[in-house]
Amino acid sequence: MSAARSLHPSPRTFDVESVAAFDRLVAAGARSMQGWHAQSLDLRGRRGPLQAMEVQGAIFLGCTFDDGVEDSLRSRGALIFPKLEAVPFNPYRGQLYSPKELYAGIQTSRYEETLDARVYQWSIRPGQRHRLDATLAAALHDHSIGDALDELTRSGICAGRTMVGVMGAHAARRGTARFEEAALLGRLLARNNRVVATGGGPGTMEAANLGAYLSEAPDSDFRRALEDLAAVPAFRPSVSEWARAAAEVVERHPDGTPSLGIPTWFYGHEPPNFFATHVAKYFANAIREAILLELCNGGIIFLPGSGGTVQEIFQDACENYYGVPETITPMVLVGEEHWLRRFPAWPLLQSLASGRRMENRIFLVDTVAEALTVLDAQQGS
Repeated sequence: MSAARSLHPSPRTFDVESVAAFDRLVAAGARSMQGWHAQSLDLRGRRGPLQAMEVQGAIFLGCTFDDGVEDSLRSRGALIFPKLEAVPFNPYRGQLYSPKELYAGIQTSRYEETLDARVYQWSIRPGQRHRLDATLAAALHDHSIGDALDELTRSGICAGRTMVGVMGAHAARRGTARFEEAALLGRLLARNNRVVATGGGPGTMEAANLGAYLSEAPDSDFRRALEDLAAVPAFRPSVSEWARAAAEVVERHPDGTPSLGIPTWFYGHEPPNFFATHVAKYFANAIREAILLELCNGGIIFLPGSGGTVQEIFQDACENYYGVPETITPMVLVGEEHWLRRFPAWPLLQSLASGRRMENRIFLVDTVAEALTVLDAQQGS
């Protein structure tokens, strides 16, 4: 097998993510497109280079061409994935979502008319998850989101900073002490030069993204945002009103600190929050959860939660249990009463970690300030 690989090495690949990038490669004298992956590009007006260069092994995903060019490319060995017109999203998108895109029109129309809601309704049509065309569209979409997320974490908002995950109850209501605590945590993390990452949904997730978003705002503005949001404490009965309240906060503060949300249409009944500036929304929940854990190289803070949060604790614990030293990241559980008695995850986590490399990377604290102190100490160790 190794000999075969050395005799037939894989061609170098280029993710051609813009028309400008395509033009630069052409101007640099490229003669072959082998290994080029072009995604959602309008290549009309590029008939000349497309017909002049070798295209065997090139892949075009949802691109637009001048008349006759697509047939020529296909006949010369290019692989072309056509646009999928019957789906309400672009399976080949080259960037993450923004809240404004997912909620476009929310100020004047109902949530049910937004892109986010339409995609969710498409995903739950009877039999949809067993249809080959739907499965292919969703898989291509999630692959594209993964590419965009990888680009973000390599050279975007994460450059030079660690990412810390915040996990906890999706049911935490605005106006409660639990919501405020999560918002304060997000604010403190961002002020300490960390990128906040959440599951991108409501409750604790919204609060942490909110805190990060307003981390540079004065305390008075932060407090006002909490008070204004409390007027619509939850996304039930009206996602529309819930989202509009958040949109008004963002309108007052259009240049908030970036943070990441990774929600899923698998749980489409939980809408994405408006404060994660970069939204990597997936169809496949298992992929989404694995990626969220993988990205949090600065550790994860687990605020009080129930079933979903307990699952996330032990999913992260499993990664650390089997991990090599350089991949083991801090796990900080906040709320001694909650994690010792109501949902006693801490004793089990301690038992699991005993004698393992992760033993000195798990912590139980009672406040978000203590959680931040733990992360600071871990970062310096």
